[in-house]
Amino acid sequence: MIEKPNVRSRSADSYRRIWATVQRIPRGRVATYGQIARLSKIPGRARLVGYALHSLPYGIEVPWQRVINSQGKISFLEHSRSYQRQLALLVKEGILFKNGRIDLKRFGWKK
Repeated sequence: MIEKPNVRSRSADSYRRIWATVQRIPRGRVATYGQIARLSKIPGRARLVGYALHSLPYGIEVPWQRVINSQGKISFLEHSRSYQRQLALLVKEGILFKNGRIDLKRFGWKK
């Protein structure tokens, strides 16, 4: 169960829905920020998905690494620690990259 974050009530509700949606992404699959926004009933709010994942409270298990941008890329700067961490976690799950991109037709979450 996801606990209430330390944010205003409307955002708190949206964050909880976002986290719950991301928890449903199966291992070895990815979803885009926009896809998570739509499935969380906040279409057009892809940036809010990014904010919610950035605001994950310590100890809540949400597979944040499975959320990527609409181009099939990791959104962090390519040589940053965060990029390297997300890349390693996705590769560990069997997700393949070609020229820095994930084939969304092959690895995208069909929901």
